[in-house]
Parts: sequence; C-alpha cells; structure tokens
Amino acid sequence: MTHSKLRILTLALFGLAATAVLAQTEAQKAFDAIKALPGTWEGKGPDGKPFQVTFRVTAKGSAVLSEILVPNEDMISMIHLDGPNRLLLTHYCGAGNQPRMQASVSPDGKIITFNFVDATNMPSPDAEHMHRVVFTLVDNNHHTEEWLFMSHGKEMKEVFDLHRKA
Repeated sequence: MTHSKLRILTLALFGLAATAVLAQTEAQKAFDAIKALPGTWEGKGPDGKPFQVTFRVTAKGSAVLSEILVPNEDMISMIHLDGPNRLLLTHYCGAGNQPRMQASVSPDGKIITFNFVDATNMPSPDAEHMHRVVFTLVDNNHHTEEWLFMSHGKEMKEVFDLHRKA
C-alpha cells in the first residue's frame, strides 16, 4: 500500500471513530432533554390546587433533581444515567420507599417513560409505591408528568400539566 493510500485509510478510520464517539444513545438523548428542564414549573393538581415542581442539575451534570412541592407531601426524584444505555429515576416517596424506574423513549424523543425496576424499603411487592412516571416534553416551557401509584394491586394515576414559571 502506498503512503498516500495508507494516509487516506488512516484518516477515514479516525473519522469513523470520531463519529461513533459523538453518536448518542436514546438514554443519553433523553437525559439531555431532562437536563434542559431546570427551573421552577407551576401547575394545578387533579384537585385544582396549585403546586410547583423544581428541577436542578447537580453532581457536575451527572444527575437531575426533581422536587415536587406539595404541602406536607414534598417528594424528590433523582434522574441519572447508568452507563450509556440506561436512564434511571429513583423516587423518594412519601410512602417511605424508594422505587427505581428505568426509562424507555418514544421514537420522537418527546415521551420518556420510567417503569418500575425495584425499590428499597418496600416490605412486599404489593406495598404502596410509585410504579411509573411519564414525562411528555411539549416544548421548552411546557411538559406533563403522569404518575402511576400502585397500592395493593390498585392503580391510581395523576397527571400534572406544568408550565415554566416566568
């Protein structure tokens, strides 16, 4: 092989390697979308009462903290990547347990669904716990959160329509 052909082949291989490094997984894209949520969000609960949710990027950008501010029921969730292909949410619930949920992402990247994987401090599989949360990213100033709570086999769902506080 001539020197010029070897040089072209080497440059092509470096180009392919750089492209592979820059390509993001679905989990990484979803995490980037969630990292764009920091700030205060306002909405009304299903009962019509106002509430707030705040998001904050923390731990040098490796986690996002979500805090639901409801009188006497504040709860937090931590969202982070577990390797390049797995996005997790741990919900620190008013029920006293900490369910972990893993994300799946819609093809357009606008719907991120976290489904139950396991939990700490959950005495039995049918104990009360948060089982799923779905983030629908409408635009930069509007998203919805659908929370599914399980209690002894019964589902209770609440949907929150949130707008970024100006």
